[in-house]
Amino acid sequence: MLEGKAVVLQTDMPESMQSHVLELAHQALDLHEVSDCKSIAQHIKQKFDETYGLSWNCVVGVDFGSCITHLSGSFIFFNVEMMEFLVFKDGTDSSKNKDEAIGVLLKGEQN
Repeated sequence: MLEGKAVVLQTDMPESMQSHVLELAHQALDLHEVSDCKSIAQHIKQKFDETYGLSWNCVVGVDFGSCITHLSGSFIFFNVEMMEFLVFKDGTDSSKNKDEAIGVLLKGEQN
């Protein structure tokens, strides 16, 4: 478990979602070994899929690069001590069009 405070490095995510993902990150770090990045990422992704609809992605690690495309309002990159977290929605849920997917994000904001 890491005890440090989360530091948001970049985001376009609404405040309520930011708070939720930071809470989930600390929860995942309590439930899993710090070295088990896959389980930590899976925990956060699963909870976000349940709350805000499918197509969320989560990357957790100590040092990684990325180049992604994401739905507006669904991106956050933060760290907790030396662990980095990247969470975003890619908008490829084939059961929803873009407007519906954004509607899911807004619905999740209101909860």
